[in-house]
Formats: sequence, C-alpha cells, structure tokens
Amino acid sequence: MQIVLPVFLIIGLGWGIRRAGLVDDTFFLQINKFVFYVCLPLLLIYKIGTADFSVSFNIRLVIATGSAIGCCFFISYLYGAKRGFPPPILGAFCQGSFRGNLAYIGLAIVYNAYGDIGLTSAGILLGFLVPVLNFFAILALTLPQQQHRINYQNIAWQMAVNPLILSSLIGIAWSYFHLPMPEILDRSLAIATGMTLPLALLSIGGSFSAANFRGDFGKAGLASTIKLIVLPLLTAVFLLLFGVTGMDFAIGLLMAGAPAAVATYIMACQMGGDGRLAGTIVVMSTAASLLSYTLILLCLHLASIGP
Repeated sequence: MQIVLPVFLIIGLGWGIRRAGLVDDTFFLQINKFVFYVCLPLLLIYKIGTADFSVSFNIRLVIATGSAIGCCFFISYLYGAKRGFPPPILGAFCQGSFRGNLAYIGLAIVYNAYGDIGLTSAGILLGFLVPVLNFFAILALTLPQQQHRINYQNIAWQMAVNPLILSSLIGIAWSYFHLPMPEILDRSLAIATGMTLPLALLSIGGSFSAANFRGDFGKAGLASTIKLIVLPLLTAVFLLLFGVTGMDFAIGLLMAGAPAAVATYIMACQMGGDGRLAGTIVVMSTAASLLSYTLILLCLHLASIGP
C-alpha cells in the first residue's frame, strides 16, 4: 500500500483540483499534451540513455509481455465477437481489455517500487511494447468495422511518429553505443524529468469526469477484469515459460497490471468505437487497480521478489 497509495493520492489530487475549479479542462488537456510530447520523451531518453543497455535490456521479458498482450487481444476479441457485440462496442471492449496505461501509471508504480534501476528497465520495455499496443489497438477498432479495410500504411505512420517510440529508440541507441552524456545536459535532464510522473498522474486525475462513467457497466467490468487480472496472470505464465525471474519478472507483472489507458477513450471516439464504454473502462479499471496493484505487490513480496 505504501507503494501504490502515493500514486493514487496524486491522481486524486488532480481530480480534486479540477472539481474545485482551480483550473479548467483546457489546462489538463494542455498538461496531458505537454507530458506526452515533451516530459515523457525526455524522461525515456535520459533514463534509458544513461543506463547500461546490456544490463537493463532483457529480450525474454519483451517477448513474454508482448505475447501476453497478443493473447489477451485474441481472447477479448473472440469473446466479444462470439457474444455478438456491435462493432463499436466490440472495438472499445477489446481495446480496453489489453491496452494499459504503461507510460503514466505503470512507470510510476515501478519507480515507487524499484527506483531508478527499475524505471530504466521499465522504460526500455515500454519502448518495445508501445508499437505492440498501438498495433493491436488499431486492429481492435478496425477489424469490427467490416466496411473499412485495414490501412497498414496508417498503422505504420502512427507508430513512426509516436513520441514515446521515437524517444525510446533514441535512448536505446544512446545506451547501446555508449554515447557520452555531457554534464550540463545530464543536470538539465535530471531537473526537467523530475516533473514528468507528477504531472502525468495529475493529468489522469484531472481527466476523470462523470460524463465518462456512463457506458455499459457489465461490459466495462468484464473488460476491466480481463485487463487487471487475466492479463497479469497470462503475463506471469509467459514470464515463467521464458525463464524471466527476479526484478524483471516483477517489472513485467507491474507493467501488465496497469489499468486501461486514457488513450483508449480518445482512439475509440476517433475510430468509430463506443466512447462511453471506453471511458467507463478507463475510470473503472483505474479505480480497481488500487486493489489489484496491492495484491500483485503482496504476491511479489511473498515470493521474495517484491520491494
């Protein structure tokens, strides 16, 4: 609880600031854009670039977590299709079942649990998982729309210009080739990146509203259960199968346990999905993740690989 609760208290602070009317919705929209395009990329470049790539990178961790995401996509999609969910609902349901808020909440939880070392490994993992998540998210929203053909060029372009992917690749290259980090740049990035996670958590809290919590509670609850329970369990199985142990096992599990990303709501609205259902999944899974994260950390502690 000491690891999880501080993260959610900052999220609650963002919600309280918005409810008190100290700032308006535009402020949080701008903060979210600022974090996504500036703060998080700088954080990833700095933490990954100054790390020893040979120590922090684990290909088995990447394959295991990516495989679990793919399995969760197929499970949720096939279930929704078999139940006859309409295309907009199927897309939102499927996307909300596997696409987690790795950048904002996942990294914050890992940092609270394992500090800079864990954050670096999680950042490298994030760099490889963002393309996987984006690919399956676009498929989830596109496949149900039978009248639309999948635009693979558009998928490739969205990945190519994604700031999290680009910054992760820069950081990975910097680390892999052992490029020097000038002291002035090092100190500047150390100061600038300190605001990333607090601003990210505040923006999540500020984005919550009753308007987003009005979708089908039954389907939202099922999608949240798949995201918070099924995906971490699948991830644990794949991690064990690939022989991932120690802190890397814990990082993979904590990243898998992240609640549905706010981006699922945005993408659902833009790509013909059910925005109300997507928003409900985000709110419901984020609230429930306070408990699910506590249970995951408890299990890790009992297995002697937790903080």
